[in-house]
Amino acid sequence: MTTPPNTPALPPAPELEYLGRLNIEVEAPVEVGRTYAGQRRVIPITGGSLTGPKVSGTILNAGADFQVIRSATESDLDARYVIELDDGARLFVMNVAYRTGSAEDITALAEGHEVPAERIYFRCAPRFEVADSDTSSWRWLESTVVIGSGRREPDAVIIDLWIVR
Repeated sequence: MTTPPNTPALPPAPELEYLGRLNIEVEAPVEVGRTYAGQRRVIPITGGSLTGPKVSGTILNAGADFQVIRSATESDLDARYVIELDDGARLFVMNVAYRTGSAEDITALAEGHEVPAERIYFRCAPRFEVADSDTSSWRWLESTVVIGSGRREPDAVIIDLWIVR
């Protein structure tokens, strides 16, 4: 098969580079109630870690995941938290995500049961802010697209992160 004349070439696909794994410790949700957007709840983020080939740090007890349960199968997540890297730099993280699965699997997650990760679609796109006073080499994160794939465990959220190149 030949390409018709004047057909533009496809641009190269982005490449992914592994950044690391977030292990986010959480507490029981605070149920806000039903709003116009859906069932709203807040899940306190109490700690955790970031580990990767070139980065490591501690998630501080300074954040929460603000969720909207749109239906029995769909949720919008908006987590805000702080990571203190091993070199002392602090990253403010704004992580928006979408999670969906069967009604049975989502109910099992809500009840604290483990559900195999392949049965839940959980993707995110975190953004990072670095303090102006920080002279470390982490400022590049502010202008970099990072994506993630997550899974919920009874006491934690595990998210693997990739840099989009």
